[in-house]
Parts: sequence; C-alpha cells; structure tokens
Amino acid sequence: MKIILASASPRRRELIKNLGIEYEVKTADCEEETVPGEHPKDTVTRLSRTKALWVAERETEPAIVIGADTVVAIDDEILGKPASRDEAAKMLRELSGRTHRVYTGMTVTDGNKTVSEYVRTDVKFYELSDKQIESYVNTGEPMDKAGAYGIQEYGSLLVESISGDYFNVVGLPVSRLRRVLNENFGVKTLI
Repeated sequence: MKIILASASPRRRELIKNLGIEYEVKTADCEEETVPGEHPKDTVTRLSRTKALWVAERETEPAIVIGADTVVAIDDEILGKPASRDEAAKMLRELSGRTHRVYTGMTVTDGNKTVSEYVRTDVKFYELSDKQIESYVNTGEPMDKAGAYGIQEYGSLLVESISGDYFNVVGLPVSRLRRVLNENFGVKTLI
C-alpha cells in the first residue's frame, strides 16, 4: 500500500526519510485555523487529523496517509508563523529566557482506521539581547517557522536546553511515527 505524507514542509519530508520507507507527498488544501481557548495539544491533533483525512478522502487507490501539525506555545498561547519582522522579534522577546512547549500532532489513516496522537517537547531559550534578536531576524529564518525560530538551523544558537523529542521541535517526531506505523498499520520501517 502506498504511503502519503500530507505536508508541504520540507523539514517533514527530510525527517520521514529516516524511516526508510517509500512515500509520496500530497499537500492538504484545507483551512488551518486555531480555535480561541483550545489547548495547543488539541489544536495540533485536530489539524493533523484534518490534513490526513482531507488527503485520504481524495485518494482513488488504497493508501496510508500521514498528517502532521506543529505549534509553539508559551503559557498555552500558540505562537504561529510571524507575519512581519517586527512580529518575529516580538515573539523572540517573549521566548527569551523562558521555557516554552512545542506540540506536534500526527494522524495516520488508511481510510478504515485512524490514529491521532501528539508529542510535546519543552524548550528553554537563553536570555536574548535585542542585538541577538535583530541578528537572528536578519537571517530571514524566523519568517516561515512557528514561534519564529528553527531549532535545526541558526535558531539552535538560541536554545539553552530541551526536554523531550528533538525531532518533534523540527516538526515530525519520527520515532513515535514509526511506532504508530508499525503497531497500527503493519508498515515495516528501516528499524
């Protein structure tokens, strides 16, 4: 059975290669709205499910579809992708010297069975000076990232520590995904 990653994220495409499986990419063209007052874990679980089911419903052949969604949250408030340089700097100031949480929801479906889970990782930033924030924003990296940073690139210089799955922060907790695929859908991965 073919496997489809329902994501436009280049980071997820790279990470899923670690599973050693053949897959294709089909992007879900659906709304990704947050709901006021919804807990971040519920948001990512709902959005990952929406993406996976959107793609699965349009498939004409049997397929296993993987959907994922990642958010950065501080005090249970979701920080999305910044719309401007000023907004990116504001988010980074809010994260400076504090611990925030990164949630990734993932849903796997074959049309008959659907499994949705989330993974949480705590990330602590160093205290950041205005100069450091300005320098990081000037790299352009924060502009397409939830919470205005990417841990796998220059953003790694902002992080004091993490507790949990590093790959979850990048955007796909591949070790957990492997278990879901193996245990629930019989997919054989590299390991």
